[in-house]
Amino acid sequence: MSFLKEFWEFLRIRKKYWLFPIIIILLLFGGLIVLTQGSAVAPFIYTIF
Repeated sequence: MSFLKEFWEFLRIRKKYWLFPIIIILLLFGGLIVLTQGSAVAPFIYTIF
């Protein structure tokens, strides 16, 4: 949790709010790949990339 607090302070102090959408999209794609790794949906997801 200290990493998240430190990261939030970095973004707030340096006014890097534009990084939030990039981080959220990366987390969503990462979670999607991890959750569907062994399922029947995996071939369709990998064709997106």
